[in-house]
Amino acid sequence: METVDIESAQTLEQTIEQRTLAANAEMAALLANPLYCLPKPVRRNVRALKKLQLEHVLIEVDFFKELHELEIKYEQKFNPLYEKRTSIVSGAYVPTEDECDYQSDHEKEIELADAVQKVKVEDEESGEKGDGNEPVKGIPEFWLTALKNAPAIADMIEEYDEPILKHLIDIKAETYKDPMSFLLEFHFEPNEFFTNTVLTKFYELRCSPEESDIFAFEGPEIVKSKGCTIDWKKNKNVTVKTIKKKQKHKARGAVRTVTKTVTNESFFNFFSPPAVPENEDDLDEEVQGILNNDFEVGNLIKDRIIPHAVLFFTGENLVDDDFDEEDDEGDEEDYDEDEDEEEEDDDENDNQCLVK
Repeated sequence: METVDIESAQTLEQTIEQRTLAANAEMAALLANPLYCLPKPVRRNVRALKKLQLEHVLIEVDFFKELHELEIKYEQKFNPLYEKRTSIVSGAYVPTEDECDYQSDHEKEIELADAVQKVKVEDEESGEKGDGNEPVKGIPEFWLTALKNAPAIADMIEEYDEPILKHLIDIKAETYKDPMSFLLEFHFEPNEFFTNTVLTKFYELRCSPEESDIFAFEGPEIVKSKGCTIDWKKNKNVTVKTIKKKQKHKARGAVRTVTKTVTNESFFNFFSPPAVPENEDDLDEEVQGILNNDFEVGNLIKDRIIPHAVLFFTGENLVDDDFDEEDDEGDEEDYDEDEDEEEEDDDENDNQCLVK
């Protein structure tokens, strides 16, 4: 009986101690809150302001929804300009002298224009031929250059992606009201890498505050994205690579070489984003980072590169305030690679990888 009483007393003592610690933690949090130091009437007024702020958030939701609809309306007005841009870039349409009469304030452009004017007669006599003695049409590698001049996207483009992106002839965006979303279309001319003429990326938006943090609402945010299947031609898939790995049998000591296919860094992984689970808490940190970057790049292409493509092409729109540069110095770990254990398969061209 005494043993039971002792155990009960110990349990009670532990319970009291835990509650005391919890109370102390709550008190510490309360003391850390700046509102605690304010007089009671002031705290009351602050609560009233927060209620007003909540109403402000609800009005913001309506504002961004109407802004989205306005964006859809003006998208129809911008599209004819984009279509004409596509015709000029591809060489299907040659602009008139009046259409080329743009007076730039940029000093370097003026100097370049003067230099071009001096050799204009020579160009006309030579038929405006390029290095291959063929007439130059439109603006070669327009979209590849524009993408490479966007730092966040340039980091995604590998050297073996560039021959493919040279065939990119247009990027379009279409915005939808219900559900709130947008679609990116990458148009390609016929090429030796894949059979698709259009690659797509769909983004779904959410325009409502999170219940857990209502005051963090800053407008529509991307919640999921969906890519497309790229129909790669044989040995042209740059998103995968084959590696050879030597394995040693534990008992016999025999060594064998196995070949396996692994993911390869490529811009075209953009069209294969990771799936977003229904419960966002199930996202691990690595996948969350990939998705965040994917959403930012999608917005960048839609809101900046497509509307201002010529400025990215000329390099005038290089500054990208939406993406902060990170110093990776010291973050990389040292790994010793054993060439005898694992090596890339060099039997094929370095840029050509086997299809899964």
